[in-house]
Amino acid sequence: MSDDKPRAFILTGAFYVICRNPRYLTELVDRNLKVLVITSASYRDQALASMKDLRHPASAVDDIVFVDGELSVEGSFTAGCIAAAQEWRRKYTVVGVHSVGETVVDATGLLADGFGLRGPGLRATRASRSKHLQRWYLPEFSPPSVVVPPAERAAFDWSRVEFPAVVKPASRHSSSGVATVSDRMELLEQVMSYPPHEVILVEKKVVGQEFSVESLVQDGDAILASVTRKETTESSDRTFVELSHSVPHTVPAECELLLDANRRMLDLLAFRDGIAHSEWRIDGAGRPYLMEVAVRTPGDGLTVLYQLATGRPMEPEVIRIALGEPASYPALRRYTRQVYLEHEPATLLQDVTVDWPGVQPVWVGENAVWPEIEAGGADEPPTLRAVLVLKETGAELGPLLSSADRAVTFLIDAPTPEQLDEVERRVRAAITIHATPARPFTSRRPDASSVRSA
Repeated sequence: MSDDKPRAFILTGAFYVICRNPRYLTELVDRNLKVLVITSASYRDQALASMKDLRHPASAVDDIVFVDGELSVEGSFTAGCIAAAQEWRRKYTVVGVHSVGETVVDATGLLADGFGLRGPGLRATRASRSKHLQRWYLPEFSPPSVVVPPAERAAFDWSRVEFPAVVKPASRHSSSGVATVSDRMELLEQVMSYPPHEVILVEKKVVGQEFSVESLVQDGDAILASVTRKETTESSDRTFVELSHSVPHTVPAECELLLDANRRMLDLLAFRDGIAHSEWRIDGAGRPYLMEVAVRTPGDGLTVLYQLATGRPMEPEVIRIALGEPASYPALRRYTRQVYLEHEPATLLQDVTVDWPGVQPVWVGENAVWPEIEAGGADEPPTLRAVLVLKETGAELGPLLSSADRAVTFLIDAPTPEQLDEVERRVRAAITIHATPARPFTSRRPDASSVRSA
């Protein structure tokens, strides 16, 4: 009988992303649930070694399956995920499933549906992994756009494109391959830089401030909906790599506009249970446009920022939602920010120093576990919580073409927005990135070479 089988919970996504959110693992262990993981085959060696290390969060994983696929090929991971779930169905009573990272969000939706478990829903999970499906389901929040299937790329009528335009590979994430083009020549050059099998979305560029909205949703109702202000490389480059997140945003009228649009978007996607991270712009006429939506744990340090802002981690509530238990989340009480520092391209990283009492940089590398970052009291003075180095010593630092190219980040919080701005200025001045010249860096357009799983 199924009652005799161990109860288990499935986490999916890039292995390093799951480990960077270790509270999911500890929460499941505390509930005496078996921890099952589905991740990309590219993480096999790293994952198996980490699971044997009792000091590593991955030692809590009871079973892991590595699936083959490519992010640039829609649905390529699905068969492997279904095969894993069929085997686990025989061995375990699966009681919950959650996407921590982007890699297999759509397949995770199928698992939740097949097991009869709570999740965002099939429409939400499928559309979130495909930018052109988001345009299809959400026309009222979409800029003018055209979809270019692989077989039609050579003969496509590019006169339909309005400039300036943004070119996006339809199934990637982390700003990989996304670029602004100003004329037909730039457009054609950018399009031809992508692998022949990729679906491409070309849309009119929306000029305006960028934001995100983080939502915790249970039974179709948001128990948290909060606006984050974002800064990207767009002001100085053609790309859109994120350079800062500020939680919460401080302009009430913009928050009201975005929260209303986000609520409507979730309804149109029939979003039921889980966490959503949507990215928006407000144009000069005050109209909100959806850039994209992800139905998994938000990336970078956003979950840390919410913990710093509220004093309580978000991950336990995500697990409660997935298990159908009553969930709640407190109001935000502090202002928080994560900043990614820009660096000089064509250099080799040698050291990072921080002139700040009691704070030393933590070298986490590209795939290592982040240190525990504890929240302070609501009335604490402005505080630098952590400086993290995301590369290894000697790593070559290139241009910021995707999120994976960033090297140094810090997290701060304060009682007021003004104090947050002031502590950011002080921290920026206190951090020095030491690098030496490397061989001349070959300039490249943002294409497939920077894709990584998440």
